[in-house]
Amino acid sequence: MSLTSAATLATLERTGPRRITDLAAVEGVTQPAMTALVRVMEESGLVERRGDASDKRVTLVCLTEAGASYARTRRQAGVHAFERLIGELTGDEVEALVAALPALKHLAELESQDREGPKQ
Repeated sequence: MSLTSAATLATLERTGPRRITDLAAVEGVTQPAMTALVRVMEESGLVERRGDASDKRVTLVCLTEAGASYARTRRQAGVHAFERLIGELTGDEVEALVAALPALKHLAELESQDREGPKQ
């Protein structure tokens, strides 16, 4: 799976159903590229398109249960990889990481806000 596909699944998991145009902007790709990516992920059973009840002209891309499961599994694999690597650090290095956690959390929040774009 491409990084853009994985990032798109993570975005949908984090933010819920989105328009293709929104996903394209968040992931930094063109709308045609996102449309093709969604089609492939739809054929794989990871996402589905649904109408928007509040605007019948809009189609939203939604995670399927298989897509949500894939995103969770991928995230958990990352957690396990970090656990293993942190286990190889010295005590001082672990303390330095712990001290950096507030700054890292703030960076993640800033990145998330940047990816989600302006609130509607």
